[in-house]
Amino acid sequence: MRMRSLTSKSPAKYPTTSVLPLRVARWLLDSETLARTDSAKRIAGRLLKQPAREGVVEAQSRLGRLLCKECDSQRDRRIGLEMLRQAARAGDCQAQLALGRLYSEARHHEPTQARHWLEQAAAQGSQEARHLLQRQRVRA
Repeated sequence: MRMRSLTSKSPAKYPTTSVLPLRVARWLLDSETLARTDSAKRIAGRLLKQPAREGVVEAQSRLGRLLCKECDSQRDRRIGLEMLRQAARAGDCQAQLALGRLYSEARHHEPTQARHWLEQAAAQGSQEARHLLQRQRVRA
């Protein structure tokens, strides 16, 4: 008699250990009042770290945006940029948009990269990416 395996053969969207930290971090960052506090951002960053290492795209995107936007450390911004790249390559629209914005800024100023990521985000339906692409074309 053959027994069926209790585990699914297809990989889960998120590793089991990543679900709760990701949900709590999402709640902290999406809350209008909590998202403004440094302590909530710090806690969310800690919660997102492990899922991001495990390859959870949403965690990579959220942590990358948090590190690039909120951290003063050059090292943290570099790590955040790499997290955003990983999430953007995996197809995360928010990460693609964030990379397009970052590469448009004076400190990174890479118009070719900015255009590439904005086009990727626009192809997924991002109105903001379309608007930024139009602005970029007007300047050129």
